[in-house]
Amino acid sequence: MSLPSTTEIIEDLEFFDDWEDRYKYIIDLGKSLPAMDDALKTELRLVKGCQSSVWIEPGQDGKLMTFVVDSDAIIVRGLLALVMAAYDNKTAADIDAFDIDAYFAELDLERHLSPTRGNGLKSIVARIQAMAKAAL
Repeated sequence: MSLPSTTEIIEDLEFFDDWEDRYKYIIDLGKSLPAMDDALKTELRLVKGCQSSVWIEPGQDGKLMTFVVDSDAIIVRGLLALVMAAYDNKTAADIDAFDIDAYFAELDLERHLSPTRGNGLKSIVARIQAMAKAAL
């Protein structure tokens, strides 16, 4: 199953009246992410600054950057799905140009995350943005 676009996610979340339903939706998005092989869950791929364990494995499909991601926390897998909707299967230039802060603001996400989850999300985004900059 492929993830919806960032626009579709924003529209989908607008249907929910409360954050409990939005969290369920985000968790369901995380369940749709492909599984990461346990052999890839190494220290090298581990994102520093996250309360939960988060692994990112970058790849390339022609000019498109791809990512295999995983976390040991279901809500974080959901947050990873939100990030993958923005960044997976995009060019490095598209990733660099995408306004992730505006996307998160439209989702009204950071207001509903604990400070440690918010910092972890920023660490995930920073890692992917650094990978894109390195590929430019």
